[in-house]
Amino acid sequence: MTNPVLEAVEARAGELGDLGPANEALGRLDDRAAEILRDVGAIRMLQPKKYGGLELHPREFAETVMRIAACDGAAGWVAGVVGVHPWEMAMADPRVQDEVWGEDQDTWIASPYAPMGLLRPVDGGYVFNGHWQFSSGTDHCEWIFLGGFLADADGERLSPPRSVHVILPRADYEIVEDSWDVVGLRGTGSKDIVVRDAFVPGYRVIEYHKVVDGSLAAEAGLTNPAYRLPFSAAFPLGITAALIGMCEGALAHHLAHQRGRVQITGQAVRDDPYVMYAVGDAAAEIAASRAALLQNVSEVYDMVAAGQEVSFERRAVGRRVQAAAAWRAARAVDEIVARSGGNAMRLDNPIQRFWRDVHMGLAHAIHVPGPVFHASALTEIGVEPPTGPMRSMI
Repeated sequence: MTNPVLEAVEARAGELGDLGPANEALGRLDDRAAEILRDVGAIRMLQPKKYGGLELHPREFAETVMRIAACDGAAGWVAGVVGVHPWEMAMADPRVQDEVWGEDQDTWIASPYAPMGLLRPVDGGYVFNGHWQFSSGTDHCEWIFLGGFLADADGERLSPPRSVHVILPRADYEIVEDSWDVVGLRGTGSKDIVVRDAFVPGYRVIEYHKVVDGSLAAEAGLTNPAYRLPFSAAFPLGITAALIGMCEGALAHHLAHQRGRVQITGQAVRDDPYVMYAVGDAAAEIAASRAALLQNVSEVYDMVAAGQEVSFERRAVGRRVQAAAAWRAARAVDEIVARSGGNAMRLDNPIQRFWRDVHMGLAHAIHVPGPVFHASALTEIGVEPPTGPMRSMI
């Protein structure tokens, strides 16, 4: 089966790569870069066919994100993050789906999902307030998913907490300009978002636990197995695919840089066995990271397609695979960058930009390995992890 989006990306790969410096200089995707992502259908890969989407296999989604990120890290990151939002929107109330895609099926949806807002009940819905960081690609989006907690009538968070995802149109939130001044992934434009007393009708609120346990997809009557994936398999997929793609891009630029390079000692790099070993080892590590991520999501997809439940233990193992793949690939990039010489750090050399983008991507909460590795180890020895940090991202 061919992947039409990946084929279209290949045809535009040179353009995407050339726009990397412009994205970084702007602190967001250049309009031309966003236009290319729209043209190739990058954000519609997981969108329902009813609204012009392609409903591709999640493996195909990840492979395409990797290729985009190998051209430019920021473009790949936006494709991975913004590209997963149609997956959840497919489960939402049909009324909000029509609001988002009814007039323009290329409408993009931003996030973040971090529960930084409070949703207070009022007649007919809720009043929403909060401040969020890291809304990737937000300048090119017209709607947004925002994480929050339900509150009581007095505005106090319910106990025990009830996490929700809230869907808002652009008119109901503020993008904070000049709030994205970072060392890497500058072109993602991952700016702050502020919401002040926005009214939210009840049909635009999704209870997070229903996304996690798959009941929301079942209630929506979705039959495509892609929509039955656990949130912890779907959401991290685009992020880690982007990071691994950046590592592939770094490797490609490193190879091009080293091909004719002569070291200060007068020795051609191709004749240096130590550098050549490091390059071969790094290439193997990045390839292994790619294979692990793709195999993991394919296995989970096959489980849900067969009607099997994805247990907490399997979700924890899947997150372990995903987080480990990110770190493994990033370490490999460190090894080749350390052998690229001082000229690789010049700002006109793409190697340094990919290196910075990789490490910024590694800092995402979804790549924090400690709680995930701990939880997966406990489940494999038959111990139920306690509620809290060890379960929140699984």
